[in-house]
Amino acid sequence: EILDTVRTDASGKFVCKVAVEEGQPEFIYLFHNDVKVASLLLEAGDKVAVEADTLGNFTVEGSEESLKLAQVEKDYAAVVARMDALAKKLEKASSDEAPALSKEIYNEYVAYYRSRVRYVMENSKSLTSVPVFYQVLGENLPVFGQMTDAIHFNNICDSLETVFPDSKYVKALRKEAEVRQSQMELNARLGTAEEIGFPDITLPDTKGNKMRLSDVEAKVVLVQFWTATEAAQKMF
Repeated sequence: EILDTVRTDASGKFVCKVAVEEGQPEFIYLFHNDVKVASLLLEAGDKVAVEADTLGNFTVEGSEESLKLAQVEKDYAAVVARMDALAKKLEKASSDEAPALSKEIYNEYVAYYRSRVRYVMENSKSLTSVPVFYQVLGENLPVFGQMTDAIHFNNICDSLETVFPDSKYVKALRKEAEVRQSQMELNARLGTAEEIGFPDITLPDTKGNKMRLSDVEAKVVLVQFWTATEAAQKMF
């Protein structure tokens, strides 16, 4: 959401005010064209001074949370760069070199994951923990992608809700925590579920003859239920 646009003076300075409600800190990002030049996490009453260039390098004074957020983004950018470099080496590696590079990539992920778990635990009442939970390495490797990470989501939500009960970011994180908790519980039930047989239903085959599932001689049987009233379903 674009909050405002500003123009610097001849010396490159500008002043901007952003409305932040009490008890609801906001993530504010400054862009120069399409380049993000600064990331801020501001609370009501914060007055900060930002010095930035057009390449994304910046410093901030007057906001401890913004300093934490800057470090979070710096750590993330560093591990992404390291893993991208290793991935490129792996693409060109020989069959002898590939296993070692794959292990190195795995070790990078594990080390970073552990550091992020430590970060959210040490900053359980800081909103800077929220973006950490949504970090992704590469195209499809969430940092917090393990089933048991639901525990971390819930624990941090519990802590954040004591400080920022009305924050939209905390509410969104709670929804994610509930989804992950449900998935973890379902996985646990499936893992301990007793194996049972299937209902031996009787249906007509393509020739109109009635067949029972138990009469079908196959290791795997796919039963698809569909309705003739839906054109898309009749295409299968």
